[in-house]
Amino acid sequence: MSRLSSLAIPAAILGLAGMALADSHVSDEVAGAVNIRQSHMSLYGFNLGPLAGMARGRMDYDAEIAGAAAANLAALAAMDQAGYWVEGSSNDDLEESEALAAIWDDPTGFEERMMALQLASADLAAVAGNGLTELQAGMGPVGQSCGGCHEDYRISDN
Repeated sequence: MSRLSSLAIPAAILGLAGMALADSHVSDEVAGAVNIRQSHMSLYGFNLGPLAGMARGRMDYDAEIAGAAAANLAALAAMDQAGYWVEGSSNDDLEESEALAAIWDDPTGFEERMMALQLASADLAAVAGNGLTELQAGMGPVGQSCGGCHEDYRISDN
């Protein structure tokens, strides 16, 4: 076997493997997008936990914690999330996804819901550290924006 042909076989194998990886790249991209957006949602939950606990009287109001959690929530909502919502990543496509295909069927409505969360969380961040009454008032619109989006664009928990 000549040196050239002994290099050609591994090169052909690597070329075929590269094509297979290129084909699976889309799957990796989609799976990665689902993982990242689920992580982002977990961060929402992490910050909403103490806010809701205080608003509902399940934990003592703490202005510093409320202010920090609300600021984090507003920062998360303001992040560009376009890369999280990759076509082919709905629950119709992937079992581990909770996103409904309605996100891609109604992108305007979905963007409006995202904007509502941005505005409500920014408003909450402005008042959360000012007292329990302000926190409670600010939590209503945040809860409505979260719930509205989940109702229309996320599989039901039930």
